[in-house]
Amino acid sequence: MTSRKTQAGAKRIGQKTRRLPPLSGEDLTDMKKVDKYIWQLTLPALIELMLATLFNMVDLVMVGSVGTVALAAVGISTQPNMLIMSVFQSLNVGTMALVARFTGTKDYKGRRTVLQQTLILSLVIGLACSALGYIYAEKVVIFMGAEPEVIPPATSYFSLTALGAIFASITMGIGAALRGAGDTVTPMRYNVIANSLNVVGNYVLIFGKFGFPALGVSGAALSTTISRGLAMVLALYAIYHADSLYSLSVYKSFKLNIPIIKRILNIGLPSGLEQLIMRGGQIEFTRTVSGLGTTVFAAHQIGINLMGLSFAPNQAFGMSATTLMGQSLGADDPDAAHIYGLRTRRLGMMVAASVTTLFFFFGRYIARLYTSDPKVILLAAAALKILAVMQPLQSTQFILAGALRGAGDTRWPLYATIIGIWGIRVIFAKIFIGLGFGLLGAWGANLLDQTFRSIFIYARYKSGHWKTMKV
Repeated sequence: MTSRKTQAGAKRIGQKTRRLPPLSGEDLTDMKKVDKYIWQLTLPALIELMLATLFNMVDLVMVGSVGTVALAAVGISTQPNMLIMSVFQSLNVGTMALVARFTGTKDYKGRRTVLQQTLILSLVIGLACSALGYIYAEKVVIFMGAEPEVIPPATSYFSLTALGAIFASITMGIGAALRGAGDTVTPMRYNVIANSLNVVGNYVLIFGKFGFPALGVSGAALSTTISRGLAMVLALYAIYHADSLYSLSVYKSFKLNIPIIKRILNIGLPSGLEQLIMRGGQIEFTRTVSGLGTTVFAAHQIGINLMGLSFAPNQAFGMSATTLMGQSLGADDPDAAHIYGLRTRRLGMMVAASVTTLFFFFGRYIARLYTSDPKVILLAAAALKILAVMQPLQSTQFILAGALRGAGDTRWPLYATIIGIWGIRVIFAKIFIGLGFGLLGAWGANLLDQTFRSIFIYARYKSGHWKTMKV
């Protein structure tokens, strides 16, 4: 019986998903139709990202129940793990934008070739990141400024999660190709299944349930790696199944296509450099905050985790903006692309307003889900008020940057990140902390960064220079 259910679930993941035909002509003058279309494309990605973030919150709550040291161990590993993910994201931006263009021109053979080259690159890059992360795990957490008691559990957590980088690389590449083609449902399906398994696995392996040993932080890492492996298997099934969008099982040979790889990297490398610079800046930012002590850093980690929750809607709308921009420009319709960008931002801002209310007025209650330490709760609640103010700014720069990437204009988001992260956030965090403002000073620097980047990206989008970008 279980086997039949599993097979049925796999078939649902692999089956063809209805792709929404792009709007055109008079339909683009009806903003209700445009908004409905954007929501249809965004909602599956939003559900996927929100659930993934909520699952991560549950994971952190479980880890936090083990103790403050365990919470800090996961927190100190977060930015290095995100740095690894940023390497994969650079490839994904090129894949998604190029697939969207090929979809707009109805060149389905071209978009299949993009996916094939993405799989080759994902395998090579993923293996390298897994090996390096596992080998240098202890050096990484020491570099991050971990306190002596945090180093052993943080090393264990980071080394085990690094082993799953190869799985994440392939899964993310497939997801980018599906979303670029307008299929946001399939990635939602397999990622929700995998993340659900991760929550169950955390419960079993962290606390030692059903006869398994209580592994604490190491159990959380092991569960994450196993769930990433499952996600990869389901994602591969989704593109190899005979009735799937790409049906790669029909095409037996994979050959390097250097021109396509160059086009992927031409779009993706500036975005990859942006991600590396951003993650590098966030690592330095984290190191700066970690010097304030384990208690303050635990509060900071709660804020960062919830910041990830606030990213989810913006990322979902940003993905839609990338897809819609690429498809519209591929169809030689820059006016449609412009409309999609602005309407997607508008809808994203509406969602951001609700997140602002939640964090500003209920921050203390949310922090209590993570810890019972009153000092940590008080500090985290204060950081969440600043995070609430950041929401409209964050929404603007996330979504319009996604639109620019869909157009192939990846250099201006890079410039914004260089100035915002390193020129503002890192420098002002050190200044404000040096002046005695502590954690609030660090989050104030974060607010300044978000303010600058939202203005910078909005100005670039309004200039319209992206309409002439070639990919």
